[in-house]
Amino acid sequence: MEQGNNHLQKALKPIHLWGIAVGMVISGQYFGWNYGFESGGTIGLGIAALIIIVFYTTFIFSYSELSTSIPHAGGPSAYARKAMGPFMGFITGLACLLEFVFAPPAIAVSVGAYIHFLIPSINAVYATVGMFILFILVNLIGVKGAAIIELVATVLALIGLAIYYVAGLPHVQSSNIFNDMAFSHGWSGVLAAIPFAIWFFLAIEGGAMAAEEVRDPKKDIPKGFISGILTLGVATILTLVVTAGLGGGTGKPADYPLPQALASIYGEGSFIPKSVAIIGLFGLIASLHGIIIGYSRQTFALARAGYLPKFLSNLSKRGVPHWGLIVPGAIGVIAAGSANFANALIILSVFGAITMYCLSMVSLFVLRKKEPNLERPFKVSYPVVPAIALVLGVFSFFCVVKYSVLTTTLPLFGVELPLAGVILTIFGVAIVYYFLVGSKRLRPMSEEFVLIEDVTSGETETDEKIG
Repeated sequence: MEQGNNHLQKALKPIHLWGIAVGMVISGQYFGWNYGFESGGTIGLGIAALIIIVFYTTFIFSYSELSTSIPHAGGPSAYARKAMGPFMGFITGLACLLEFVFAPPAIAVSVGAYIHFLIPSINAVYATVGMFILFILVNLIGVKGAAIIELVATVLALIGLAIYYVAGLPHVQSSNIFNDMAFSHGWSGVLAAIPFAIWFFLAIEGGAMAAEEVRDPKKDIPKGFISGILTLGVATILTLVVTAGLGGGTGKPADYPLPQALASIYGEGSFIPKSVAIIGLFGLIASLHGIIIGYSRQTFALARAGYLPKFLSNLSKRGVPHWGLIVPGAIGVIAAGSANFANALIILSVFGAITMYCLSMVSLFVLRKKEPNLERPFKVSYPVVPAIALVLGVFSFFCVVKYSVLTTTLPLFGVELPLAGVILTIFGVAIVYYFLVGSKRLRPMSEEFVLIEDVTSGETETDEKIG
């Protein structure tokens, strides 16, 4: 890395972007999305998935422009702060934190469910909490070769999906897809299924955050992200068709839908469902590990900027933001251990994500007018592509709030808490904290630093950020 330069070392090729983009979200193929069957039916969820594929395709290219022109550890918080000021930077960072803090417990719940499916004698809740704590500890110690591990886990997870498709497609019955409930809720069902379709792609923006490290942004970003979106788009359609075709679109949704669907054909004790469950477990663990890293770095960046208490930006001797790992991790462990199903946690994470997506697109439009001369190593086709992303983002935000947030409760310790109340409380407390404390301690962006995690050596370096 060149010192005194606000650009990261350009070492990534399209294959690396593909690995990061697909690897961060591959667990979304293995669970979570299937709750959309209840909301929209098989056809309703399928239509919702097609809408979301278009949204994420336009969003990820727009987001790449932001990430290459403003390389900053704060990510979306920094984009919004530069475009709309400190308060909107705080709100956007909080939304991003909501996404990354509550996605891991949702994934952990499914990890516990998969382990319980494989070894019924192990309690799913104990497995959930145990795996979550394990990966917090792993991140505290520091992990070498994280990029290679993520790429290997991605390939394994895709192999698991391929096995699922080959084993399931011959047994797909159209009567299961076009059943009496397939489109029984009409277009309102499509809107209600949107939040669960988002789960197929949630956290793919993690790939865009690495765009500054691409060797040739103009050529390599389209190659890397088009291949990533195509991979996830094809996988999404096949996963939907096979699961619905095997009868997975009826009955009570499970946190391990793929093995459950295969078990209905081959039997729970057979080799094929077990093998898909084992491989899927690696994909879930890869995403769990990756997003834990994500929330710790986002917490670190917000605390370093002055938005959050300063101690959350402290680094351990190994260069790890340990309090940024432990504090949000404790919240996640409590949420994962006390939630019966991942449904409410998924909605909470999706709400944070779609809020951040919309604010990021607004930031792009503002910066195009406010700072037309800002260096943009990668420029999206403006204004068509970001306009499509913003319109579909606002549409998705409406669907998430109306059909999920306002109709869902979060079960914690036997108490059903309205999800809307939980979100309002989080944002209300955070805003009060911002005006009483955070706004008085903000550091100028010119004094901040970009955190670079050297996954090869495990060492941490910093570069001055030019505001």
